[in-house]
Amino acid sequence: MLGLSRRQAEILAFLRERDATEHAPTLDEVCAALGLRSRGSLHKHVRALQAAGLVRAGVNGRGLQLCDPDADPEDTLPVLGRIAAGQPIEAIDQQQHLAVPSILRGRGQSYVLQVDGDSMIDEGILDGDWVVVEHRDVARNGELVVALVDDENATLKRFQLDGVEVVLHPANAAYEPQRYPADRVQIQGVVVGQMRRY
Repeated sequence: MLGLSRRQAEILAFLRERDATEHAPTLDEVCAALGLRSRGSLHKHVRALQAAGLVRAGVNGRGLQLCDPDADPEDTLPVLGRIAAGQPIEAIDQQQHLAVPSILRGRGQSYVLQVDGDSMIDEGILDGDWVVVEHRDVARNGELVVALVDDENATLKRFQLDGVEVVLHPANAAYEPQRYPADRVQIQGVVVGQMRRY
């Protein structure tokens, strides 16, 4: 299942199979059902599912239950970090996932980045917004891309290929377009959706 490990998907499947009238299974019961010898390895997966908002502790903190029995794990995507104008993508916990509606996704493998900065504010992309990125290594002129410059600095900009030069356009009059020889720029993905918390 997209965005989840095989073990995490198994945990969700087990919780869905439980009769709604039954008590929330304990970690020991989940271990036994999945054939795990210790709760230690289970904790890592449970924490990831909790961070994604898919599971929670049962009543009085006992047992494990789904946050939303109808939640589809395929509606979550991995959060790979933060992106800013001219700054590296900051690595964060790869176990974090966000629920992303299918209408905001691309057709291919996708991930989420959090925007850090104001270089795209005239496009309505604000500091702290989440952008959904479809992984691609090519882009068409005018697309909003995650571009990697010199194998080290990632930036979120409008893409333009102008002969042998790539122009990365900000959407803020305070910033100048960035121009590079095409061989210095690698496309990491194309933005296909955006989310914001108010």
